[in-house]
Amino acid sequence: MTSTPATSTPPPTPPVAEQRPHTLTRADGSTVQDPWYWLRDRDDPATLAYLEAENEHTAALLDPSQDLQDRLFSEIKGRVEETDSSAPVLDGGWLYYRRTLEGASYPIHARRPAPDGITDARNLPDVVRRPVDPASPPDDEVILLDENQEAAGRDFFRLGGFSISPDHRLAAEAVDLTGSEVFTIRVRDLATGELLEDEIPKAGYGLAWFADSATFLYTVTDDSWRPHQVWRHRLGTPHSADELVMQEDDERFWIGVGQTRSERYVTIAIGSKVTSEWHLIPADEPSATPRLVAGREYGIEYDLDHRGDLLYIVTNADDAEDFKLCVASVNATERKHWLELVAHRPGIRLEAADVFADQMILSERTEARTQLRICDPATGEGELLPMDEQVYAAGMAGNPGFETRTLRYVYTSLTTPTQIIDLDLENGERFLCKQQPVRGGYDRDRFVSWREWATAPDGTSVPISLVRRADVPLDGTAPCLLYGYGSYEMSIDPGFSAARLSLLERGIVFAIAHVRGGGEMGRRWYEDGKFLNKPNTFSDFVACADHLVDAGITDRERLVIRGGSAGGLLIGATLNLRPDLCAVAVAEVPFVDVVTTMSDPSIPLTVIEYDEWGNPDDPTYLEVMRSYSPYDNVRAADYPALYVSAGLNDPRVQYWEPAKWVAKLRATATGGGPILLRTELGAGHAGRSGRYEAWKDEARVLAFVLDRIGAADAEVTGPVVPGADAA
Repeated sequence: MTSTPATSTPPPTPPVAEQRPHTLTRADGSTVQDPWYWLRDRDDPATLAYLEAENEHTAALLDPSQDLQDRLFSEIKGRVEETDSSAPVLDGGWLYYRRTLEGASYPIHARRPAPDGITDARNLPDVVRRPVDPASPPDDEVILLDENQEAAGRDFFRLGGFSISPDHRLAAEAVDLTGSEVFTIRVRDLATGELLEDEIPKAGYGLAWFADSATFLYTVTDDSWRPHQVWRHRLGTPHSADELVMQEDDERFWIGVGQTRSERYVTIAIGSKVTSEWHLIPADEPSATPRLVAGREYGIEYDLDHRGDLLYIVTNADDAEDFKLCVASVNATERKHWLELVAHRPGIRLEAADVFADQMILSERTEARTQLRICDPATGEGELLPMDEQVYAAGMAGNPGFETRTLRYVYTSLTTPTQIIDLDLENGERFLCKQQPVRGGYDRDRFVSWREWATAPDGTSVPISLVRRADVPLDGTAPCLLYGYGSYEMSIDPGFSAARLSLLERGIVFAIAHVRGGGEMGRRWYEDGKFLNKPNTFSDFVACADHLVDAGITDRERLVIRGGSAGGLLIGATLNLRPDLCAVAVAEVPFVDVVTTMSDPSIPLTVIEYDEWGNPDDPTYLEVMRSYSPYDNVRAADYPALYVSAGLNDPRVQYWEPAKWVAKLRATATGGGPILLRTELGAGHAGRSGRYEAWKDEARVLAFVLDRIGAADAEVTGPVVPGADAA
């Protein structure tokens, strides 16, 4: 195989973005020319014309691969059990679940009564704990919301929240119709299905009910798309009568609302990237003033839960870099009263403590591995829940009941479809409520996953999670797709993907580079990949790619790299460092114009991001940003084939960043390519809504990848996928 595409049709001529003189002055007084700065003006007719021209060019270049796209879409669709149902969650005498139907893009939210008197999942009959038959639901099913009906006739629909009231009579739903992630909150009567007159426009994420089921808190965003206010709404009153509960004026901080698991308190959490502050309101006092838990101190983070007369606080206070667990009386919550329950354990990142009436579950991370520890909430002592594989991902699932003696968790790996498991905390027995169905006769024994370690330039060992078909040789002949992210302490855990099987069945190895800047190896792993250490993220990724080649797992001409959002920054910075690193690159909604964006506080979220990337008003941070910003470092070199995506309504990464980057690459690169840009003109950061549109988009990307590495006609092994022969 080579990087030459399977098709022989001459490629269409790409559009050329006009260059208009524009000088930018940096914080240190230096200037830089940005001839494509004008693309920021969405009201300029030339902007939309350029984006449309790029879309037409991409469509034309991909047109010869349409048959392959159709096959891939059919494979993805054929492996998914389209008519399916989730494992039911017991809450307040009801079993809640979602189900999907073949041909329908969106889920149906439903519930059915639980057997009389049963309040704990461990007492449910096995047949009730398993999903309902989605094609023939039970007679006592109550449909709460059919998203397909709500989305009918709309170009975009996304449900940003669906919150059931404590008395289970109402649901507050947050709806986004543009992809901008600004929501309209509506309240639905679950007995009749009718909407109440209450409607709240321009809301942010998050909603928290009080115990009276007539009052809730919600957030509102400012012009920079930052949730900065909390409002109180009482049913039956106009939106104009809502009460402002709290406002956060510091642009570095984000505000959110929620509840403790005990349902005793409604919470208001205020946080920047590095500092936390919490406030509590008794859930049975909807008019009460919020009470501060502990005031903000720069660099001190904390999260909390509640049990009895204690707050359980996960914090990095007192130099607990990987966090520890403290308790404090609900009547004396200042930091000076916090008492250590689980000490700081260097190298074991404590991510969360879920507190129940009689048990406490600690979610931990170490050595690029997740783990759950079941503890006594009085002593903090406990044991790890054993897992079946070395490379896997596990975490808490739906556990709404405070008094429950059942733990529901989710387990998956690169070879194991996602499982929902109930653990009986009395006797340790496990019950498999649901395993993600994979149509087409999937056999996990045909695949193998494992872990490799690359060596970064500074000697740091960087983990790589991999999966391949078991008969694929590791002699450098197999293509490989390397995925990465590496920011915000977010971890890319090794989970199962049905869509990925279209690569694996064609003999392609899939790998995840767990680079610094993510959270896979603890807080230090994150700190060593942010601020002035950000270049480590990119050199780690290069080291992982080189390791795959040096170890004989793949060859340079068969290597594909992929990332999205901050992972798109990773791809862009990596390509500038090593344009020869790979044959193909995919950068989805990439954050690539780092210096200009971080220098403009009017752009949504910029000020909040200072605690992740640094403030370019500081010359030290500016110098480092300037050293890796993909747009600023495009150079005269042969770049690989590159697929770039954007969303016109994206509030997280503005569409002009990938648009400007592609324009500069086209004008500067000395060869290679092609370089494609595809902008969703009616969607945001996550692309178009609906599962079929998501599958079509994935098929489009995979077709581009396969074509460019010469694997468009690669033999597909394994069982026949239902529907794969028809587009």
